[in-house]
Amino acid sequence: MNLIIDVGNSSIKAAVFQDAKLLKTYIGSFENFSKKFQKIRKDYPEIAFSILSSVVKDTSEIEKVLNKETELFVLDENIKLPFKNRYTSPQTLGKDRLALVGAGVKDYKNTNLLIIDAGTCITFDFKNDRNDYLGGAISPGLQMRLKALHYFTAKLPLIELEEDIALIGDSTRNSILSGVLNGVAAELDGIIDRYKADYKYLTIILTGGDTQILSKRVKNGIFANPNFLLEGLNYILEFNKTQ
Repeated sequence: MNLIIDVGNSSIKAAVFQDAKLLKTYIGSFENFSKKFQKIRKDYPEIAFSILSSVVKDTSEIEKVLNKETELFVLDENIKLPFKNRYTSPQTLGKDRLALVGAGVKDYKNTNLLIIDAGTCITFDFKNDRNDYLGGAISPGLQMRLKALHYFTAKLPLIELEEDIALIGDSTRNSILSGVLNGVAAELDGIIDRYKADYKYLTIILTGGDTQILSKRVKNGIFANPNFLLEGLNYILEFNKTQ
């Protein structure tokens, strides 16, 4: 049984897998990880392996617990991957992007695949039908754009994100929402069209925290899976257990 730990900027996501089957997910804060682990262990005493992915530099407490209680794998540039990583600076590649490509190989092997992760940043990651990861792009996410309009101007307000907004904004508030939401949707459609022009039979995945709001606005065919990253981490863990 596997424990998957994904450490983000403000919270931790954890998941328990039995082979490839997702049993349960958890979301929490950084504090008292040892107690949080023991709670998970109480629910699933069979946990024997773990993998840690983190965008935070100091994960020493988490690693100490996982090393003591499980056989731990850390997702970094040295871990074995079920695909060829052709990124020219693998040491700077976000661990979440590696995990997403791992999930892409698991579910869409030998397929041209574009993964769009709509979170704090919007990332685009592409693997070809030979399972080579070539790279992609990084763009500001929805919340980042709303905050930038506020903090880098003198008078524009900080607006809360809403789903239902017209193309033509009839107030400053609605103009900001229209610009951000429709602008991102047009950006995604435009980038998808460029990939489709270069790669036939392209499959597109949209995942991340803003999946729901964007999937309604992007015209291209999208398959959304909120657990895609966790599944990718588990797949990379399973791959390393056999090496």
